[in-house]
Amino acid sequence: MPNLVNSTSKSPTKRAVALDALRGFAILTMVLSGVVPRKILPAWMYHAQLPPPSHTFNPNLPGLTWVDLVFPLFLFSMGAAIPLALSRRLDQGWSTKKIILSILKRGFLLGSFAIFLQHIRPFTIHQSPNPQTWRLAMLGFVVLFLMFVRWPKSWHIQLQNSLTMTAWGLGIWLLYKLGDPDGTGFSLEQSDIILVILTNIAVFSSIIWLFTRHYPWLRLGLLGLLLALNLSANTDGWIATVWSVSPAPWIFRFDYLKYLLIGIPGTLIGDLIYSWLQSVDGERRGDEDPGMWGRGDAERLNYMNVGEKKFSNTLSNERLVSNPWQTTRFLGIIGLMLLLIVVLLIGLQARLVWQTTLLSIILCISGFFLFSKPVNTTEKLLNSLYRWGVYWLGLGLCFEPYQGGIKKDNATMSYFFTTTGMAIFILILLIILIDVFKKQSWLQLLIDNGMNPMIAYVAFANVLWPILILTEWNDQINEMTATPVTGFLRGLAYTLIIACFVSLFTRLKLFLKT
Repeated sequence: MPNLVNSTSKSPTKRAVALDALRGFAILTMVLSGVVPRKILPAWMYHAQLPPPSHTFNPNLPGLTWVDLVFPLFLFSMGAAIPLALSRRLDQGWSTKKIILSILKRGFLLGSFAIFLQHIRPFTIHQSPNPQTWRLAMLGFVVLFLMFVRWPKSWHIQLQNSLTMTAWGLGIWLLYKLGDPDGTGFSLEQSDIILVILTNIAVFSSIIWLFTRHYPWLRLGLLGLLLALNLSANTDGWIATVWSVSPAPWIFRFDYLKYLLIGIPGTLIGDLIYSWLQSVDGERRGDEDPGMWGRGDAERLNYMNVGEKKFSNTLSNERLVSNPWQTTRFLGIIGLMLLLIVVLLIGLQARLVWQTTLLSIILCISGFFLFSKPVNTTEKLLNSLYRWGVYWLGLGLCFEPYQGGIKKDNATMSYFFTTTGMAIFILILLIILIDVFKKQSWLQLLIDNGMNPMIAYVAFANVLWPILILTEWNDQINEMTATPVTGFLRGLAYTLIIACFVSLFTRLKLFLKT
C-alpha cells in the first residue's frame, strides 16, 4: 500500500463546517431527547427499549428511533474530526510522541469531565433536591466551566495556568464537600457513562488513526478483528474471560471498544474530508503546485473510495470541464438522503424489516445515478461519501436479523453499521446545504453548538433547570404544557434556549477544551 499522505502537504485553512453542523445536530437532539415529557408521547419519541408509559427497560425489544440515532451521530462526528485535528498537528511538525501525549491528555480531560459532571448533577448531589441543591448545581457548572475553558491566547500563559489550577483546586474541594447522596463520599465509579464511552473512543480511535494513517485498508482490517472479538466475547472462552477484566473499570472496559465500530469508519470519512479541504484550499488560492492536492491527496481519496475508478485528472484539468452537477440534481440528492433516513427510522421501528431493506436497496441503487459522473472536488467527495454510506448501511441491514433485531442497548452489530450509514447520509445533506448552496447562515446555530458541544450537554440540568425551579416557573410551565403536543413544544423551546446559550459562548470564543 503506498503512502497516502503527502509529506509536503499544507494544512487547509477552510474548516469542515458541515461536520460541526452534524455534531451540533447530534448534541441538540440529545438535549431534546432528554427534555421531552415522559409517558405521554408516542414510542418513537423515546429510546426503542424504553417505551411509554412505564419507560421500563426491555433489552429484548428491537427497533430504531431518532433518539437512538443521536449518540452514534456524535460518535461518528468525533471519529471524523480526528484526522482533521491530528493531520494539522503532523503538518505543523509535531512528533509522534508529542501527538500521543496530546491524545492521552484529551482522554484525561474527557474522563475528568465525566466524573466531575456526574457529581454535580442535581440528583447526584441530593436524591430529593432542595433550593440549596439547585444552587450547588449551578455553582458546579461555573466551576466546571473554569476548569475546562480554553482561555484567550492573548492572555499571558502564566495567568492562564494560574486560573486553571485555581479552578481545579476549587473543583476538587467542591467534590469533597458534595460527596454522594448515599453518604459514601466521592467515587470514581460515579461518572457519566456517555462521556466515559466518548473518552475511550476518542483515545483509541486517535491512536489507531495515527499508526494507520497511510494505510486506511489496515484500519478496515482492524475493524474485522474488533468485530470478531466482540462476537466471541459473548460466548464462553478465553476472549470472554479477557473481555471481563479491566485494570481500571471506572474509566475503561473492553466492552466500550465495540463503539469503535462507529468511530473507526468516522476516521475513514475524516480522511476524505481532510483531502477535500486541501483541494478546495488549493483551488481557492490558485496553487499550481500539484503537492497541494494532486498526486498525494488524490490517491488518498482513491484508496478511501470503495470501487471507485482511479482519479486521472489533476485540478487544472477539472477546471476545463463545463458540465458540473445542476441544482436539480443536488435537490434530488437532498430528497433521497431525507427519504432514506425516514424510511429506515419508520420501517425498523415498525419492524417492517424485509420491506425496509428492499425499499432501501431500491433507493440506494437509484442514488448511484444521482451521484454519477462527478466533476469537481466537492462532487467527488459526495460520490465517495455516498458509496461508503451505502456500504455501511448494507452491512447493517444484513446484520439486522442477527441478535434479535437492531437495538441500541445492548448495542447490536446492525445498530453500529446502520447508524454509521445514516450519519454519512446526513453529512452529505449538510455539505450540500453549506458548501454547495452556501446556506451556512441557515445552520449557524447548529454549527455554533457543534463547535462547543460540552456546554450544551451540561447546560440544561445545571443551568436552565435550576433557574426554572428556583424561580418557581417549572411547575407552572408543566401545568400549561400537559398535553402531548404542548409538552413536545416545551421540549423544543428548552432546546432552543440551550442552543442560543451555547451559541453565545461560541461567539465569545469561550470553548471547553475536551
